[in-house]
Amino acid sequence: MMSNGSEKEMIPFKTALSRRAFLRSSVAASLIWTLAPGALSAARGSLIKKIIPSSGEPLSVIGLGTSGTFEVELGDAAQSPLVEVLHAFFDNGGQLVDSSPMYGSAEAVTGRLLQQLDNKPGLFTATKVWTDGRQAGIEQMERSRELLGVKRIDLMQIHNLRDWEVHLETLVEWKALGRIRYIGVTTSHGRFHDELEEILQRQPLDFVQFSYNILDRDTELRLLPIAQERGIATLINRPYRRGSLFRMVRGKSLPDWTAEFDCNSWGQFFLKFIASHPAVTCVIPATSSLDHLLDNMAAGYGRLPDQQTREKMIGYMESL
Repeated sequence: MMSNGSEKEMIPFKTALSRRAFLRSSVAASLIWTLAPGALSAARGSLIKKIIPSSGEPLSVIGLGTSGTFEVELGDAAQSPLVEVLHAFFDNGGQLVDSSPMYGSAEAVTGRLLQQLDNKPGLFTATKVWTDGRQAGIEQMERSRELLGVKRIDLMQIHNLRDWEVHLETLVEWKALGRIRYIGVTTSHGRFHDELEEILQRQPLDFVQFSYNILDRDTELRLLPIAQERGIATLINRPYRRGSLFRMVRGKSLPDWTAEFDCNSWGQFFLKFIASHPAVTCVIPATSSLDHLLDNMAAGYGRLPDQQTREKMIGYMESL
């Protein structure tokens, strides 16, 4: 396996319990490697970052979603476990936290938790506009910034293409004014893929977000190649197929050959498959569990499977 990376700085992987108890063992301090689009692996133990094509900025390949998991009551008791989750996320090299007004209290909860953290290096805030009309969109985006407690949101996305033509004009204006850093669109529904493909071909986007996993690979035929060709970064949601992938492998041991790409759990198996696609920039699994968060973050370290291994992984899952 090969890496086209460049060394950055030493960052240790902080350990704790994980889905498969992998994170009980300590991992040595590691070098960050920045992967150019298309690079498939980094040296063993190193933190994997991908490049945002429109800017050249490196971004950790494992991010954090907040849908469902951060939709809790605005109180200390409900939020306390999530403080540990966010703390561990940043301690282990995480950067991008993705939310939306659609996710109930998630933006407000995320903002309150971020304010409680003294150390959140590389924080990359991503949220969405999810309403109709220009003025309503402006007001919603301003409210999101206030809830997240940041001076400027890094990435503003149009959620599920809702009123996208109107909002995109605003986003382009705001980016030019420096009010946001990046603009994007999202979908979590396959029925929007035809429209999304046309938008990717024609519009000045920095990011696109959609669903992709080891068994749902239609995006490999159309959306991922277009994003790569057009220099658009990709965020991947629903990486575990809403948990159904774990149900498929329940009670099964990892194949021995997964050690070849530093994989120590089924969660890492599924995430590393996605992250290894050359057009994927960042995967955003959502969790409120510290154990699962640490296991997810481990997928962003070490080697990634090459194309031959990816095909072997697909064959294994399709045989179940």
